[in-house]
Amino acid sequence: MTPTLESQADLASVVEDAITSRMSVRAFLPREVPRSLLQHLLEVASRAPSGTNTQPWKVYVLTGASRDALVAKVCAAHDALRADPALAANFREEYDYYPEKWVSPYIDRRRENGWGLYGLLGIGKGDKDMMHAQHQRNYRFFDAPVGLMFTIDRVMGRGSLLDYGMYLQSLMVAARAQGLHTCPQAAWNGFANIILPHIGADEGDMLVCGMALGYADPTDLVNTFQTPRVAVNDFTTWLD
Repeated sequence: MTPTLESQADLASVVEDAITSRMSVRAFLPREVPRSLLQHLLEVASRAPSGTNTQPWKVYVLTGASRDALVAKVCAAHDALRADPALAANFREEYDYYPEKWVSPYIDRRRENGWGLYGLLGIGKGDKDMMHAQHQRNYRFFDAPVGLMFTIDRVMGRGSLLDYGMYLQSLMVAARAQGLHTCPQAAWNGFANIILPHIGADEGDMLVCGMALGYADPTDLVNTFQTPRVAVNDFTTWLD
């Protein structure tokens, strides 16, 4: 059935709202997310495109005891790393998520994001204890009841990470359409040697990222933080 103009406008509004209202939520309610809903979201997101339909994503859903056990392991490692920075050699990311050398305008946006968030939370530049505690919120999934880990077979090429990004965005947008929020997290990547055995990943798999999923806590100050976006004409070249 061909949609009417009215129904097409309604559809566009729903899709656009799901995209534009997506944000990285850093405080969640303890409210449970039904497994049937999680199954539905993963199924919807699986319609994301991938080169020659390779569908390279592998998803691990952690709730309850499995979630809590991983949180405990990684938080302990994070604390140990702070106490002994030499341990950093044991916790290296397998792929470069960020550049080796930062340049403008990217470093400027990164700083604006970091200090904007920390400023909102009253964390000063020298507040190392508070910085550590806030960073560790990542490894608690920001108290979300659902944690997700995403892996990919190492034999896949760099283009498959592009496919993966489209899958992750599809999942986050689908979650928003159901009243849920998410926070995609590259922060987990350095602890892959703890995470991969815990989730039972295949030997040939690489950790792509983690994600917190649940219902946002509307009363928490951190969830008022909104990141700015560059104007369209600043990143677009029009060729007529």
